[in-house]
Amino acid sequence: MALYLRLLTYLKPYWPKLVFAMIFMALVASTNGLTAYIVKPVLDNIFFEKNASMLNIIPFGVVILYLLKGIFDYFQAYLMGFVGQKVITDIRDEIFNALQKQPLAYFDKTPTGTIISRIINDVTLVQSAVSDAFTAILKDVFTIIGLIFVVFYRDWKLAAIAFVVLPFAIYPIVSFGRRLRKISTKTQKEMAKLTNFLHETITGQRIVKAFCMEEYESKRFNEENETLFHIILKRYKIRALSSPIMEVLGGIAIAVIIWYGGSEVISGKSTPGNFFSFTAALLMLYEPIKRLNRENHNIQQGLAASQRVFEVIDRKPEILEHDDAINLEKVRGIIDFKDVFFRYDDKMILNNINLKINQNEILAIVGESGVGKTTLANLIPRFYDVTRGYIEVDNIDIRHVTLNSLRRNIALVTQDVILFNDTIKSNICYGEAQDMEKIEEAARMAYACDFITKLSKQYDTVVGEKGMRLSGGQKQRIAIARALYKNTPILILDEATSSLDAASEVEVQKAFDNLMKGRTTIVIAHRLSTIMNADRIIVLEGGTIVQAGAHKELIEVEGPYQRLYELQFRDTSSRKVIKIPKKVKNV
Repeated sequence: MALYLRLLTYLKPYWPKLVFAMIFMALVASTNGLTAYIVKPVLDNIFFEKNASMLNIIPFGVVILYLLKGIFDYFQAYLMGFVGQKVITDIRDEIFNALQKQPLAYFDKTPTGTIISRIINDVTLVQSAVSDAFTAILKDVFTIIGLIFVVFYRDWKLAAIAFVVLPFAIYPIVSFGRRLRKISTKTQKEMAKLTNFLHETITGQRIVKAFCMEEYESKRFNEENETLFHIILKRYKIRALSSPIMEVLGGIAIAVIIWYGGSEVISGKSTPGNFFSFTAALLMLYEPIKRLNRENHNIQQGLAASQRVFEVIDRKPEILEHDDAINLEKVRGIIDFKDVFFRYDDKMILNNINLKINQNEILAIVGESGVGKTTLANLIPRFYDVTRGYIEVDNIDIRHVTLNSLRRNIALVTQDVILFNDTIKSNICYGEAQDMEKIEEAARMAYACDFITKLSKQYDTVVGEKGMRLSGGQKQRIAIARALYKNTPILILDEATSSLDAASEVEVQKAFDNLMKGRTTIVIAHRLSTIMNADRIIVLEGGTIVQAGAHKELIEVEGPYQRLYELQFRDTSSRKVIKIPKKVKNV
């Protein structure tokens, strides 16, 4: 009940429309009650007493009654539909906003498909609880109240007999509802797994086809799909069982009513019209009670889904702003790591990092894979928070400034370029006001202008999902143009050329030269050829800085940097030459 009441709090902003909807529902219920009520005058006055004047009045009254019922039903359906959809829109906005506040660690640990499933599948099920089921229940409750009034007004003794069965009808509603919520939770978890599987296989189709794994992936999908089928089948078993139970209980009640009511008519204590009016009201009452049972199933599904939705909404992000966080203006770009440690799960990634990066300095970070190069850079914009120690920008602890103002001072270009399925100009000015003159200037400095102007729609060209319609070098230059457009004092280049061929790298490197001018730049690189001109190079090993200096200094000292250099630049004459057979050459 607490969970459902929390869902209903989302109705608060729309209470005027809700009140009007409930008024129209009450009017619909009253027309249902009147429909049952007029059975008595129809039978007694027209069929038994053969009253001709009533024959002219009652049919006209029935037409007016059903016309009013249709009008009232339209307005209640529209208003409740509006309120229900607005509530779902608000919940979907809230869960997405909550996701935006989560740190990168959350997205590292939570599969993309699971997150998508929460926003799409789970919220859709919540919709059935808040919108459709809530509307149906309110409508049926009003109908039940109206018909109960008619039933007791016609014959309170018969009504009392009929309601002896009611406690037995409530039991399956409650019992089946509990079981259904458990099954719904399993269904949603399995749906999330299936969504995640689809996301992986669809985005990874190039690898699937390259390794001829279509049949294998189809088999995996079939297994997951079958699991989901069997879980959903349990839900249908419960739904299928609850309806016959309600039918049997209703049949017992009607049988007793016919026996007792018939004996009352035969003895002359009641009229046929009164009995049939009572029976009509009772039969009409039976349908909304049955629907309540069915809507309870939808509510239990929605409650199970809402638990998963509220888990995200209520999740407190690990990275928070202080209440008194200050707004950071444009910085000079002096970055200072002081006694910094960083632990990810149970593994210590960085150990006792003490590092000062000067204004406009180009600092390169090198080392083997997994030593914490990218992690070190990710601490600057607070994608992750330090475990111990602190980081300062212009002598201000970054935990004491707002996240937005900190990140406004930092531009990022990564190896895996993320472009959005939008136009080139929208990708370049992403997060900033659109200025076409500035966009073209950024593209020119990024050496992207030439290929953009050759496209059919030029800057209005849509790049496709993840920029799939562009080559690797073109995507990278758009990313550089985006960083140039943002024009920040701090720049992070995370292995930004490692996936490019030699020709593309030359073009991109020229763009980087423009980008790094007058900026404090942190360059993470595997290829030492890209960072030889850096002002300073640090070498990470085991999460610790083991060497620091310029390229010329480090190359002369025996150590990790020299070993990396020798691995990448050993004499080609010392390498084994692989001869290509003639047959292959001819091909």
